[in-house]
Amino acid sequence: MRRRAAEYRRPVRRRFSNWIWALFGLFSVAGLVLLVVNHNQHEDRVEQPVLERNTRLEQVAHESLNFTEEILSARSFSRQLAEQMTLAKAYVIIAKEHNNLHLAWELSSKIRSCQLLLSTAAMRGEPVTLEEAEPIIKSLSYLIFRAEDAHYDIATTIMTMKSHIQALEERANAATVQSTVFGQLAAEALPKSLHCLNVKLTADWLKKPYLQRLADEKRNSPRLVDNNTYHFCLFSDNVVATSVVVNSTVSNADHPKQLVFHIVTNGINYGTMQAWFQSNDFKGSTIEVQNIEEFSWFNASYSPIMKQLLDADSRDFYFGGYQDMDVVPKLRSPKYLSLLNHLRFYIPEIYPQLEKVVFLDDDVVVQKDLTPLFSLELHGNVNGAVETCLEAFHRYYKYLNFSNPIISAKFDPQACGWAFGMNVFDLIAWKKANVTARYHYWQEQNANGTLWRLGTLPPGLLTFYGLTEPLDRRWHVLGLGYDLNIDNRLIESAAVVHFNGFMKPWLKLAIGRYKPLWERYVNQSHPYLQDCVTS
Repeated sequence: MRRRAAEYRRPVRRRFSNWIWALFGLFSVAGLVLLVVNHNQHEDRVEQPVLERNTRLEQVAHESLNFTEEILSARSFSRQLAEQMTLAKAYVIIAKEHNNLHLAWELSSKIRSCQLLLSTAAMRGEPVTLEEAEPIIKSLSYLIFRAEDAHYDIATTIMTMKSHIQALEERANAATVQSTVFGQLAAEALPKSLHCLNVKLTADWLKKPYLQRLADEKRNSPRLVDNNTYHFCLFSDNVVATSVVVNSTVSNADHPKQLVFHIVTNGINYGTMQAWFQSNDFKGSTIEVQNIEEFSWFNASYSPIMKQLLDADSRDFYFGGYQDMDVVPKLRSPKYLSLLNHLRFYIPEIYPQLEKVVFLDDDVVVQKDLTPLFSLELHGNVNGAVETCLEAFHRYYKYLNFSNPIISAKFDPQACGWAFGMNVFDLIAWKKANVTARYHYWQEQNANGTLWRLGTLPPGLLTFYGLTEPLDRRWHVLGLGYDLNIDNRLIESAAVVHFNGFMKPWLKLAIGRYKPLWERYVNQSHPYLQDCVTS
């Protein structure tokens, strides 16, 4: 009778183990998400010397042994240890649920031994040997057998595992939201050194009348409307970032005196920008600074985005205490309603006499001469841009709501996205296609926020649909504000590198590997910058 019972239990135990493996596969995925999120949060706080030291260690380990391949190999002891450890972790939870604390303690002890052995093998760059693995595998197998023998209530075990999976998923989601919020706050915060510089430059603008006279003289320069020169426009409230864009562009130009820069900022930073660009020379290039608040035509009756900004609900959503947790935190960033951010759709109104301009974001660095962009053939298109659909998530369906018939009837969801940040605009073709009116139409259609919910790129994709000429990828390389693994050869070949993402080069959380690309164009010898950094 006892033998028959034992024979009956064996298939049950095997079925039970299969259930556990299936459930814990889900459990491990949720745990891995949480681990990755927490790891990313930690990485943002690590100082650069530590990152560099870790990178060196990883390179040494990689040269001797690819431990990822080792732990995935069906023949390796590392794989056996990892699988047994995964199952043992499941039984730790089950044992605790059944108040079998001694078994849970024994399992946890062996799990720690297993983790230590795998960690040691990874650090030394050598596989786990039979002599090292055998005692742990035997002891873990015995404990897992005991755990299986003690808990046959499959339904209860499944419910227990499901509840823990759900708890892990909730923790992972909360950690993701928290990470996004912290990254957003860090990216939006103005470093003390930049605030100090702004104060000093504003004081100069107010106390030194000759700077204002110099600005008035340059305001009427015929070069500002000369279509035989090369015109660049950028809209920013960050004086150091704007200076880096201008400095890097002129430093890599064959004929810097032929370059004209049109800068628009807000009223708060207008004096700061003027003081900086009037008191510094950028290799003889012409620089114009304008105040967005002086654009009388840019009002709520003309611009839908201005109307939205004045709307009480929109202001509460972006600037107030709107607490809908279903909304991704970064989508609530006020930058998405920044007037400066939306000026790119009004370039012909700002510069009515110009025929072609290159638009640059303030978080780019120019590495090559950009004047050949002005002779590129756009084949009647308005916008010359680098496409970004090498990855699936950069296609139209990722940015727009294709469940809405207004979108699905007019656009291909698999259409290739492209990047703002370095764009060639043919303003003659722009006016002919009435592009600004297109933009107004789509902003009005999205008044309730149902077509898209993020920034200027989605309306840009709609506005310039069928009017965009793809450029060679080397003109504009993106990702330096979030991607740690961009190929060095791609960066070196790029005409423009773009620090899009939260990790801006002027912030402490910048990616150290890329930061020198930006810092080389900061005027470190300027007394104001030196004073602000040291103070």
